[in-house]
Amino acid sequence: MNYRYTRISKGVNLLIDFLILNFSLYTTLVLETGLAVGDKFPAIYRGDFLLLNLIWFYCGSINKLYEDIYKRDAVPTIRLTIRSLGIYILLALLLKLVLIQFDFTNQFLVYSFLIFAFLLLLWKGVFLLIRRPNRWSLIRYKKVVIVGAGPLGRDLNDHLTKHRQYGYQMVGFFDDNLQLSEQGLPIIGQVKDCLAYVEENNIAEVYCALPDVAQEKILCLMREADRRMIRFRLVPDVKDYFKKNFMVEMYGHLPVLTPRKEPLEDKANEMTKRAFDIIFSTLVLVFFLSWFIPLMAIIIKLDSSGPVFFRQLRSGKDNEPFYCLKFRSMTVNNDADSVQASRRDARITKVGAFIRKTSIDELPQFLNVLMGDMSVVGPRPHMLKHTSDYSELIEKFMVRHFLIPGITGWAQVNGLRGETKDSLYMEKRVEADIWYLENWSFLLDMKIIVLTVWQSVRGNKNAF
Repeated sequence: MNYRYTRISKGVNLLIDFLILNFSLYTTLVLETGLAVGDKFPAIYRGDFLLLNLIWFYCGSINKLYEDIYKRDAVPTIRLTIRSLGIYILLALLLKLVLIQFDFTNQFLVYSFLIFAFLLLLWKGVFLLIRRPNRWSLIRYKKVVIVGAGPLGRDLNDHLTKHRQYGYQMVGFFDDNLQLSEQGLPIIGQVKDCLAYVEENNIAEVYCALPDVAQEKILCLMREADRRMIRFRLVPDVKDYFKKNFMVEMYGHLPVLTPRKEPLEDKANEMTKRAFDIIFSTLVLVFFLSWFIPLMAIIIKLDSSGPVFFRQLRSGKDNEPFYCLKFRSMTVNNDADSVQASRRDARITKVGAFIRKTSIDELPQFLNVLMGDMSVVGPRPHMLKHTSDYSELIEKFMVRHFLIPGITGWAQVNGLRGETKDSLYMEKRVEADIWYLENWSFLLDMKIIVLTVWQSVRGNKNAF
């Protein structure tokens, strides 16, 4: 695939997406206003159409939806499309709230979004099916060579060979130990012959995988590659220190390694999650808790004396304490902030046993979500004493506090909830929370919410 063809393909994808968007908007306008096909387009809606087109362009741009359309796999392509759609509808609804001159109704936005989402996902599926048979042949592979045929160089070769979507074709190795060719490795020549071979054979890039002890040789190669205008990539030998992927950022001339990816550090992702939290919690509070809280207040008061709500200081984001709200499920006692609930706990009331089993006791936390102390989905917040105790026992326990705590979370839907009798059980919960931190997506949040509702209906053996 040459550069011109890539640009044309990107342009075609972009054009079709916008045609689908405007077809969806126009179709909804026809259905809602009775506008006849072929009638003059009302001038009042032109600005609104333009704004929605600009919003979609912004959503596609921040998600890089039109980049690497051949190299990107099918699942990430669909995921980015759905993510862009989610941000699009949130921004469109926000625009409706803040811009008085915006003439489209909420019903129009919802209907046009449903049509657009259906047609867009259908088109992306068709594109991926068309692309599939000829995908690899459409990629123009860059020829590369690796300097150093040791363990690091072989690992790099295996990785580039396995992941063809990177667009690299490995030609061979350069290593001073020519006997390695007897092991089946494609040794082209010695290290000193590398750059001359690259110039003569139109090699795109050189990857240097020499060990650290060959620093003088590495620096010499780098200087000579610059002089000959050859792209030179250095692969540092750090795999024995770091057993997972690290993100590398350059602060001036200093490489800085970050041990984990945090999708919610991206402001667009953070805004998407917060917007969903506000909309979702508002809907729950207005349409459900507005009448359910008074009903529960009567039931709890009739069952036992004491307040309706239980307020407890818990650890929030960045380990900042906040008051977490729950329906009171225990008799008033002095151990609530130090002793965790256990199976057949004498403190639990009759009503409390039911609301804890069904997780109804957690519902007031939607007020915490609206106030910004919690999210709908995230690591469950612990009482301050548990945070203090487990931070001493579990190495990565405090990492979970990089996130805003949630009403439900990845650990909870995987059965890691309830009483923690030993540190091993808590370690598994922390591992699940860190996995969520590193793999967050809007779709993952939706999955967790659906699983939470299902488990509340079905019941969970660890809920008591």
